[in-house]
Amino acid sequence: MKIFKSIGLGENVIYALVWTTIYLIPFMNAHLMSEDVVDFGKVVISWAKISPYFIIFLVHNYLIAPLLMKHRYGWYIVLLLLLVAVVFGFIEIVDFRYWQSNIHLRDKASLTELAWYWNMLFGILMSGANSMIKLYYRAIVTEQRMTMLERQNIETQMQYLKYQINPHFLMNTLNNIHALIDFDRDMARNSVMVLSRMMRHVLYDSGEKDTTLDKEVEFLGNYIELMRIRYIDDVEITFNHPDMNLCRKISLPPLLLIVLVENAFKHGISYNKESFIKINLYVDSDELTCVVANSRHFSQSSERSGIGLNNITKRLDLLFGNRYMLEIDDSDQQRYIVKLVIPVTY
Repeated sequence: MKIFKSIGLGENVIYALVWTTIYLIPFMNAHLMSEDVVDFGKVVISWAKISPYFIIFLVHNYLIAPLLMKHRYGWYIVLLLLLVAVVFGFIEIVDFRYWQSNIHLRDKASLTELAWYWNMLFGILMSGANSMIKLYYRAIVTEQRMTMLERQNIETQMQYLKYQINPHFLMNTLNNIHALIDFDRDMARNSVMVLSRMMRHVLYDSGEKDTTLDKEVEFLGNYIELMRIRYIDDVEITFNHPDMNLCRKISLPPLLLIVLVENAFKHGISYNKESFIKINLYVDSDELTCVVANSRHFSQSSERSGIGLNNITKRLDLLFGNRYMLEIDDSDQQRYIVKLVIPVTY
């Protein structure tokens, strides 16, 4: 997302300005204190004194601080202390005064003029300031993402009725139920109850941030049951899912999976050729995988250009960032496969 990239850019701009100012201060001081020629030797010595802190900043900012963002506090503390100890330990071993004598400076100050523990303390404090800035910008990103997610959820609730349980689907289902009344009233009555349960889930349960997998499985099962009425025995439909006791323990955002299933029925059914829909759900540790395969009867562009798949991609970006996987396999001319892997909680 561009807004998140711009926030990250703002953080890097702050770092660049701070370090540019720090490196300019010795030159400006030398220029103000000298009436004739600036003593660049002293400027270089000052820059050399600053450089260990700059090295610590670079390593901390790009390699160690991400551990803090991932809540790996133990590794963060150990590596931070190790980094500071190695940098200033090296400076203690290599006597910088030898370098000064080679450039004929009278100033006897060196990188080791402060006790090593003061150097380490300043290095740790600087790293702490770096971490606080990163946490601040992370909070901004999180707030922006939540704001966008709330806005997206409002739009998505409207899209549910239009693209998932849309008027076209309702019309076909009601027509099928109407036709059933004349020769199978029990099936017609059952279909009305199934449709009612689906609409209740869409109108009420989908308004929550999370739902349980068993409700999503039940919703998909109801959808498939209604579609069987429409296609009777013309389509081979299989739906495999984990045990419902396990599904009741798993939480995920509502109505993510129905988009994939509806897309399969939309593009995978032909009245003239054999057709199939295969839906498989399985849980591995803290990930849910949904694989939907359907027979191919439409062009690749038709399958890929569906509004539903575009909407689910945008929603997945907001919900999970880069912690999900959505793959489309259209290499086989006879089948079209969509695979979604998302993190879930228990």
